[in-house]
Amino acid sequence: MGDKTQTHPGAAGRALAADRPTSVRNVVLVGHSGSGKTTLVEALALTAGAVNRAGRVEDGGTVSDYDDIEHRQQRSVQLSLVPVEWDGIKVNLLDTPGYADFVGELRAGLRAADAALFVVSASDGVDGSTRMVWEECAAVGMPRAIVITHLESARADFEETTRICAEAFGGDDPDAVLPLYLPLRGPEGADGHAPVTGLIGLLSRKLFDYAAGERKDSEPGEDQLPDIEEARNRLIEGIIAESEDETLMDRYLGGEQVDVKTLIEDLERAVARGSFFPVLAAAPAAEGARQGLGTVELLELITGGFPTPFEHPLPGVTTIDGERRELKPCDTDGPLVAEVVKTSSDPYVGRISLVRVFSGTLRPDQTVHVSGHGLADRGHEDHDVDEKIGALSMPFGKQQRPVTHAVAGDLVSVAKLGRAETGDTLSAKDDPLLMEPWQMPDPLLPLAIQAHSKADEDKLSQGLSRLVAEDPTMRLEQNQDTHQVVLWCLGEAHADVALERLRSRYGVQVDVVPHRVSLRETFAARAGGRGRHVKQSGGHGQYAICEIEVEPLPGGSGIEFVDKVVGGAVPRQFIPSVEKGVRAQAAKGVAAGYPLIDVRITLLDGKAHSVDSSDAAFQTAGALALREAAAGARIHLLEPVAEVTVLVGDDYVGPVMSDLSSRRGRLLGTEQVGTGRTLIRAEVPEFEIGRYAVDLRSLSHGTARFDRAYARHEPMPPQIAERIREQAGDGG
Repeated sequence: MGDKTQTHPGAAGRALAADRPTSVRNVVLVGHSGSGKTTLVEALALTAGAVNRAGRVEDGGTVSDYDDIEHRQQRSVQLSLVPVEWDGIKVNLLDTPGYADFVGELRAGLRAADAALFVVSASDGVDGSTRMVWEECAAVGMPRAIVITHLESARADFEETTRICAEAFGGDDPDAVLPLYLPLRGPEGADGHAPVTGLIGLLSRKLFDYAAGERKDSEPGEDQLPDIEEARNRLIEGIIAESEDETLMDRYLGGEQVDVKTLIEDLERAVARGSFFPVLAAAPAAEGARQGLGTVELLELITGGFPTPFEHPLPGVTTIDGERRELKPCDTDGPLVAEVVKTSSDPYVGRISLVRVFSGTLRPDQTVHVSGHGLADRGHEDHDVDEKIGALSMPFGKQQRPVTHAVAGDLVSVAKLGRAETGDTLSAKDDPLLMEPWQMPDPLLPLAIQAHSKADEDKLSQGLSRLVAEDPTMRLEQNQDTHQVVLWCLGEAHADVALERLRSRYGVQVDVVPHRVSLRETFAARAGGRGRHVKQSGGHGQYAICEIEVEPLPGGSGIEFVDKVVGGAVPRQFIPSVEKGVRAQAAKGVAAGYPLIDVRITLLDGKAHSVDSSDAAFQTAGALALREAAAGARIHLLEPVAEVTVLVGDDYVGPVMSDLSSRRGRLLGTEQVGTGRTLIRAEVPEFEIGRYAVDLRSLSHGTARFDRAYARHEPMPPQIAERIREQAGDGG
């Protein structure tokens, strides 16, 4: 890294299977949408010899050919794996979507990886969501490096972008974020822009020229050396500050020349333990070229500076009963523990599970135990089942290349695991284990759907179950109050992809309908009602009369039924019938068709007939009495109120609080969280936050996130209630 000149690219078309964890590097690419992650992956694959000069794999596709939806939407919508080989090391490149709606795919990539490459566009800089992911990585000590792209842009400024990265990512120590190379620019064109044609290695003091489409090494001219000395000295000091040799800084400041080999070794150790974050530059290869600018240097960093899976802390592992199990990290001979980090469907192969092996070795035709626990909040029921592993393969574009095994630390695709879902644990049949699930954001944008036709209705349930099995950030709700099928998504783009997958992958056409909020009704004041159900027109008649009083109760009281009948006016055996009748009517509603809550219903009096009274008659009379009481009373419509917490950057606190107030929200308070972040607490009617997931993202430029929890139902403003009643047909 910094002075290597020999490269050993992997052979194109060959399936890659590592034999030991030390020969694996798992790297996730992180960055906002449009930063160039997928283009960078293709450039690395070309440089490593995994594709030909045209950037194509054997079937004519590219390594980024995964999903037709991605082609139509012109952006990545799912996690994808591209394995390449460099210097005898298998590098699993995990390309993640940059759009916030697909953060679940990003979290899965972070779970599967041991290090992260943050891809930053020189023309766009660092956005708020990328900063948030950096903080998440910092919290778990994940090693990181920064790659600056789009240097060909006329607005690109490598030095300024590096400064922005140091400010955004360096925290209290901006000298932990420093470039390893400086861009080498060619002659200015007619537009006055000088293109980047190569790099200058700060440690090696060598020029790496890519102008001919392949890296050529040379020595810098005497006139170029002064330009790199300041950056070189700062880099050396930054590396020495992270050195395990505490005497090295004093010796360096005393004038001692530090050997470049020593500096590279200290640099690699600092990168691997996540205390130093080098900045590199990269660009795709020109047409017909063999290597993209900076791709050799980047592969050297990944293979030499990023940690092996041995250095990745093992997520918590328990038995099915919850008993803690301590396992050696990345033990190929240990108990099998693997995790499904992604589930997808292939029209020809069927379900494919992308699996990270954390312990043991996974082989074809092996029977494994599939466990899914602790995912109930994602809409997944706990499950335990034994399944037989099908073929193992390594994905490459739309191809699946067979492999014979997957050792601890490696990633592999497993075919036809019928019950396995994203987040599930695979373990030995006779030693079932469970990995603690990784954190996933809650889907907070509701999408109410219904089948387009009877044929679609027959396929809808299976299609939806497959959809949520693949994507744990999507939650399926069968709302018993509104009788709607609701898909909870992370945003509009997430919802669009869900609908397209239902249509194109599962053949289900659905219609989106307005999402209904679960309203309630209650009495505003005490009221009485008389229910008379008398029919005596020949044969066995029906006779039941009851008188009730209804009074409001505090919120959360439900429905209370009280019997105050004296003298046997209503025979004892029919009092439960009256209660059943009023409760059934309460469930249907008394004004606008929403359930009645928080009232006490007292049975005061009534009449019965020795022959014609019955259970059914008194049920009907009870319902009629409640309806009559409601007809003469003022009925409140109650709307659900959510307790909302918003975590937002200090710059956006004012606009967010103002927006919450405009949504009829009641602000409960704020508190400082860390540096530059504020937590806002408020109570907001659910009517007002149906699209809050979308609106908040726009308001905060993607830097805020929120949670919601049901608080209670409370009366809605009269003008809104009146509009709801009119829509319901005045009680119909």
